[in-house]
Amino acid sequence: MRYPDMTVFGHDPWWLILIKALAIFVFLLLTVLVAILLERKILGRMQMRYGPNRVGPFGILQSLVDGVKLALKEGLVPAGVDKPIYLMAPVISVTTAILGFAVMPMGPVASVFGHRTPLQLTDLPVGVLYVLAITSIGVYGIVLAGWSSGSIYPLLGGLRSSAQVVSYEIAMALCFAAVFLHSGTMATSGIVAAQEKTWYAVLLLPSFAVYVTAMVGETNRAPFDLPEAEGELVGGFHTEYSSLKFAMFYLAEYVNMTTVSALATTLFLGGWRAPWPLSMWDGAITGWLPLVWFVAKVWTFLFVFMWLRATLPRLRYDQFMALGWKLLIPVSLVWIMIVAVLRNTGLTGIIPSLIAAAALLAALRAVNALRHRAIQRKSGPAPVPVGSGAFPIPPLPGIPGLGAKAAKENADA
Repeated sequence: MRYPDMTVFGHDPWWLILIKALAIFVFLLLTVLVAILLERKILGRMQMRYGPNRVGPFGILQSLVDGVKLALKEGLVPAGVDKPIYLMAPVISVTTAILGFAVMPMGPVASVFGHRTPLQLTDLPVGVLYVLAITSIGVYGIVLAGWSSGSIYPLLGGLRSSAQVVSYEIAMALCFAAVFLHSGTMATSGIVAAQEKTWYAVLLLPSFAVYVTAMVGETNRAPFDLPEAEGELVGGFHTEYSSLKFAMFYLAEYVNMTTVSALATTLFLGGWRAPWPLSMWDGAITGWLPLVWFVAKVWTFLFVFMWLRATLPRLRYDQFMALGWKLLIPVSLVWIMIVAVLRNTGLTGIIPSLIAAAALLAALRAVNALRHRAIQRKSGPAPVPVGSGAFPIPPLPGIPGLGAKAAKENADA
């Protein structure tokens, strides 16, 4: 079993801890500002239109101006709200989103003002479980915002968000279990150290695919943005919020995106380690260069978030819940058993892992084919009662079940 070197933590002076905490806070704020601007520009280009291009050179100050605009708006508090909880909900969302980044390893030990310190605020023997717990608490901000608003649409949005977290954090936690089995530790720095030779995105490909899907669902982003579905819930859980309180929910969403992207980088893409073939160069992980690789990987995931929003339509709620409970969770459970067997038999290389992943994919395709055949058999034409005077109607091509429905209506008539 591989244990992390936790002795490098806990020796920093108080002023260095404060500097690192402020650096993480500033990094998250700047990431949010840039992400909002780039998302609007990327979506504009993908949809063959211009994004922001008026405020500042090439529109680069648009996010800053939007923040100032929200701050200057009147902060309305609707009548009938539970005011203490109504005001506390956005604070809970933002605070938990930022706290989750405390254990993210952004680089190895480096020299900061003459002190050797890891580029990480702190680490815990159960660092990944800490992130999971903090993100779970973050949903309380959304639920309390919906409940305290005194309106049915925010309440429905909050309930949807809580159901999403319950469903998709189970699949996410099962992905973590596969990583724990391979690395032998739950500490984020130890997991990065365990990926020195091969990234877990290759060794644990099904876990990586399930986690990427689950992290989009947990952050309430398109195509899983059902708690904010404007066609059904006006604006979702933050319908009754305005000014800075609304901006805090917006900030929490993008900080959560950054946190889950950083966690995906840490667990599956080697953390701050350089990508191949740069990893063959010894100088690629010295000094401050690892911070560049870490930020580049995080921004890759953020681009995927934006790409999905521009490409995919929103799912129906029953489709979304079925995806989590009927596909992601069973696949994760089966994959954990496969990983445990491979670890117990000593088959931990790339080839056995890829063969096992291919076998799992083939099994999924076979199960899906059987399910479609069963659906087609059930949707065949209904028998026409004898003596009813109705004519049998064959099923229409390309519309399964429509012929049977028409035959039933004809027989009832």
